[in-house]
Amino acid sequence: MESDGVRRSSGGSCKPDLVCEKHLFKSKLSESLVQLACSHHQCAFPLNQNELCIWNTVTAQPLRLSGHHYSISALSFGSKINPLLVCSASRERVVVWNLDECTQKVQEGLTPRGIVIGTLLGMVLHVRFSPDDQQVAVCAGNRIYMLSAKSEAILAELDGHLAPVTAAEFCTWEKSMLISVSEDRTFKVWDYSTSQLIYQSGVLTAFPLLSLLIDEENKQIITGCAEGQLWIFSLISDHNYRCVAHINLKKEQEKFCNKVWKSGKGIGEGQNTSKLCKTNNMRPEGSVETSLPILLIEHCDFLVCFHNEENTSSALNTSYFWIGSSTGLLIINLANFELEASLAYKDYSDLSIRFAGSCALTRKAVNGKVLCLITSMFEDMTAVLEVNLAALVRTHQSDFLLCGNENSLSVIARCSLLTNSPLCKGLKKNMKEPSSRTLGVKSTVKDQPLVFHNKIKSSGYTAAPQMTMFSPNNNLKKNEVSKWKTSCKCKEYPLESSPPIKHEKEISVTCKPTPICCIQYSGDGDMLACGLADKTVLIFNSNLTDTYKVFSGPDGAVNSVGWSHDKKWLVSASEDRTLRVWSVCNNEPALILGKEKFHKTVRFAQFYFIDAFILLCCGAEFHLLSFHLDTTKDDLKRYKQRSVCKLVQKFPMASTMEITSLSAVNDFYSYIVLTAGSNRALEVFDLNAGCSTAVIPEVHTRSVHQICQNKGSSFSTQQPEAYNLFMTTAAGDGIKLWDLRTLRCERRFEGHSSRCYPCGIAVSPCGRFIASGSEDKCAYIYEMRSSTFSHKLGGHTESVISVTFSPSSPQLTTATLDGKLQLFLP
Repeated sequence: MESDGVRRSSGGSCKPDLVCEKHLFKSKLSESLVQLACSHHQCAFPLNQNELCIWNTVTAQPLRLSGHHYSISALSFGSKINPLLVCSASRERVVVWNLDECTQKVQEGLTPRGIVIGTLLGMVLHVRFSPDDQQVAVCAGNRIYMLSAKSEAILAELDGHLAPVTAAEFCTWEKSMLISVSEDRTFKVWDYSTSQLIYQSGVLTAFPLLSLLIDEENKQIITGCAEGQLWIFSLISDHNYRCVAHINLKKEQEKFCNKVWKSGKGIGEGQNTSKLCKTNNMRPEGSVETSLPILLIEHCDFLVCFHNEENTSSALNTSYFWIGSSTGLLIINLANFELEASLAYKDYSDLSIRFAGSCALTRKAVNGKVLCLITSMFEDMTAVLEVNLAALVRTHQSDFLLCGNENSLSVIARCSLLTNSPLCKGLKKNMKEPSSRTLGVKSTVKDQPLVFHNKIKSSGYTAAPQMTMFSPNNNLKKNEVSKWKTSCKCKEYPLESSPPIKHEKEISVTCKPTPICCIQYSGDGDMLACGLADKTVLIFNSNLTDTYKVFSGPDGAVNSVGWSHDKKWLVSASEDRTLRVWSVCNNEPALILGKEKFHKTVRFAQFYFIDAFILLCCGAEFHLLSFHLDTTKDDLKRYKQRSVCKLVQKFPMASTMEITSLSAVNDFYSYIVLTAGSNRALEVFDLNAGCSTAVIPEVHTRSVHQICQNKGSSFSTQQPEAYNLFMTTAAGDGIKLWDLRTLRCERRFEGHSSRCYPCGIAVSPCGRFIASGSEDKCAYIYEMRSSTFSHKLGGHTESVISVTFSPSSPQLTTATLDGKLQLFLP
């Protein structure tokens, strides 16, 4: 055994020490893959194959324990601190040591002895104490032996895996539950008190599963394989062990390195200290791409990085985990499934080990630092490292922040309008009503009233043209409708209500199946507008019992519908490159912008700035329009509209062919407009300044088809910071929750199916629930603080492509491809 002392390393930069080598032991190892153990200030590892060494970082003295004849292959500390137990396992025996007693006997000059709890079990790859330290799970070969921690007794034998078991963990909230993973690429759930198999997964991958961890906070299991793939499964009782997420760590590491590299490019290459990212982005041709075996998954004490800081809100609601691989350490955020920090052993010249065969970490950080124990893959060395967790995270975050926006953005307007703002210019434009002389008849004769002294029957030319498309079946009478409204309509939205999951009603909007492209409730929750693929816009009452209006006229499918703040107007955009504004009191549009105005299809349109403007996206730019609506008609030129609309300004989105989604708040004054493009980027515009203020590249793996802001409603009140949250969704890439202040993805939601159709999303007025459509004929409801869905709403006959929450009461309406609306209540 040799000790090389303390070596500090910061990767050759001027930043604080990120990792230092506290001690190096040189001794012959039996295998490159050995289960190591770390607990508080102590590390356990095999020395000279069959000797157990306990290294105390406080006293810097090793405690050497002998009791094995064959090579030690697995080690584990007990769950309790007093007394602190450690279990060591080899081919011929499994031994439990009481470290307090062993230390005392060594001080007395005696030879410490452990308790042999198992003999001749075979090659042991993993051992784990139960939460009460009364039992030990020993993974030997294809079996798991449950042994007593106090005597040599086999309590249970779990047989079912087809290959060696590589890891096992006890479930702390379920009595007698044990979870195991194996080289047969499956995981199994056991009841070890009865030796019964509860659940068996399918084959997850082509590579052996090496590591396992139970996330007690979110009730999930996390397992990793030899090729850098990570799976997360839910352990909640009614979730049936469903997969929450599948993460490709190699791709995530690549994205993380590109992000750091771009941030370094923005602030100057000299200031970027991430050597790992530079080497990954500049990999020479012909070089071999290495694998990323997941040797360890461990809890990360991430909150120490934000001690006495204000930006701890997202960290408090998020779980972070260490990922130990052969090349370094990673920190992953389990809310958004992205990397927060990365440390590569080869980037630090003072470290003796560049490629690790085994790895162990302490769960809790002390003074912002954690202990890391690694063995060399190719040499007979074991190193005790001290990783400065706080400095590691701050280094990467400072790289990102330096190239970001210095002034954090806010959806709620925090300053008055600038004099040169496009909004100010649009509001100052005098939108005068057209004079009768302009729209009237050219005549020198003064118009005189025409008086009929006899009753004349109207010819019908002055009446509005009528076209009845269909008459839906109304099952409820009017008195029943009013009774339903009285019972369900709330003066204030119940913020603590349960999600709307009870199916209440289903209707077909047309006689034959017709896709419903979009739906939206009015601000008071009394009416529901639907845009159909058959070129019509329908308005229903909130309980889907009556058709209030039918609007026809577009020559293409209706892409979007949007209500005005005063609930009197409805704007629609369609595939025929036209935009129409409808009055809920008339059947004719109050304003039509025709094909001559737009060179491409209008994908989306909405009212903006409390009905002062109209926003629409066309091609790679969006338009800000000011307007004046007038539904009165000239008797002689009744088909000529008196409403006027003027273009205030066009805003192009950078480096994209088409804007695929647009979102802005109309219920209160906000300068922020969010756009997403076909280049997979999201761009934030400040219309008070009249320019783009931020760009988030590669928001999803495919183009974003909807941006959904947390707008609340006039019936509910949220914290001002909550309005800065917004969601994006793309086909095949789930839903992402973003914070406008940090421009970071805070959480991902996966579980619904959306690979071909652009299934819509919606957020509840209370801000607690997210609803999503799905291709599997179901709608899904997520809780804002959970990445997996809480409820699955079935009963649909086709793919659910649009969803919307009522702003006034806890109810959800879904729309399907075959033209059906379904209403759900709590």
